[in-house]
Amino acid sequence: MKKKQIAITIGIMCFILTLGIVLQINTIKDAVKTVGQKTSDNGLRDEVLKWKEKYDNTYEQLEKAEKELEKERQASTSTDESSLEKQERLKELNTYLGLTDVTGPGIIITVQDNTSSKFVSAKDLVHDGDLRALVNEIKNVGAEAISINNQRIVQSTTISCAGAIVQINDESIGSPFIIKVIGDQTNLYYNLTRPGSYINRLEEDGIIVDVKKSDDITIEKYNGVLTNKYIENVG
Repeated sequence: MKKKQIAITIGIMCFILTLGIVLQINTIKDAVKTVGQKTSDNGLRDEVLKWKEKYDNTYEQLEKAEKELEKERQASTSTDESSLEKQERLKELNTYLGLTDVTGPGIIITVQDNTSSKFVSAKDLVHDGDLRALVNEIKNVGAEAISINNQRIVQSTTISCAGAIVQINDESIGSPFIIKVIGDQTNLYYNLTRPGSYINRLEEDGIIVDVKKSDDITIEKYNGVLTNKYIENVG
């Protein structure tokens, strides 16, 4: 009888102990699960904070880069505008100096020796002095560009005599002399052919002169080198 009671008591105790162990295990599992969940949440939060920090830094760098790019664009635009202005100014200066080919309306003057006479005298020939006088008169009536037999007349151009040949820009040329002039057609034609003009005087001396208007004259650039022997910049 005692053995049976002892066995029952031990059985009850084992059941209670087993139940306690099971409850303890479940409690531990729940605790572990809760801790794991909290740990996972904390890890996710840390990861989110880390990526947010990276995003903020990247966005800040992007804004900085865009500002630098905008500065470069403005500087580039400013430089381009300045460069274009300088190029236009240089082009105008080269045109004024005769260093570029030019085209426009004007007149064409052909001057040639009078060889129709049986005995040709000095009076029947076109001399360097005639061309110099004619060029000066052409300049005075508003010519914008002048050439003689495709030799561009510039500030340093010399017209001289070398025997029976005239030299312009150190190039030998002969009659007929074809003078191209770009400018106001009406003004040029009227002033250069009026009574008392140098052309009128040449014609009276028997020199053959033909003057005609043209809407499309091309004058080639000066091919020499512009140099100054005496003048110097001040300052």
